[in-house]
Amino acid sequence: MSVVTEYTEDNRPEAFTQQGLGWKPWLQPLAEDELTEQQRASLLDDFRVKSPYFRLLVRNPEALLARTLVDKDIFYNVTSGLPRADREIAASAASRVNGCVYCASVHTGRATKESGREEDVQKLLDEGVDADLGEPWSAISQASAALTRTPSEFGSEQIQQLKDAGLDDADIMDVIYGAAFFNWANRLMLSLGEPEVPSRARK
Repeated sequence: MSVVTEYTEDNRPEAFTQQGLGWKPWLQPLAEDELTEQQRASLLDDFRVKSPYFRLLVRNPEALLARTLVDKDIFYNVTSGLPRADREIAASAASRVNGCVYCASVHTGRATKESGREEDVQKLLDEGVDADLGEPWSAISQASAALTRTPSEFGSEQIQQLKDAGLDDADIMDVIYGAAFFNWANRLMLSLGEPEVPSRARK
């Protein structure tokens, strides 16, 4: 597997942002025309075919398919449990703690789109997971941070804070799923490449 070497300091984002970012892999992903039928099927959606990140993971199509189905169920299955924006805050808090600028940009951008609360979302990026976001977002952010830093830190105290903020058991499971999934996903992405500011934004 060849190494991607074209990268400059100027491409890196200077801070956490809600604006859309690109992502530059350190290893060479498969080209679109190299994908097998099984690999293409495991990507599920066209945007993953275009993504260098997913074209790295697609070398193990069975694992990628399982990963993506879990991801889609956590964030898109909103017939019950938390609203989509609240789930995105859980993922955003995990990404903020882990320092995954790319994932934070994706999930805070979605949280703003779903909620319209751009200033509160930006406060999470600027001030961190202890920022006052109002309830239930503050409780979600802080519980997600505890789970992210060290899973054993998450316990009855965080559960009670979430309940005090109005969440029921199903809602709390959605917080746990969103934070836990991105606690893992951040680490994978951080080990494979770096975020970059799209060229159109650097002009």
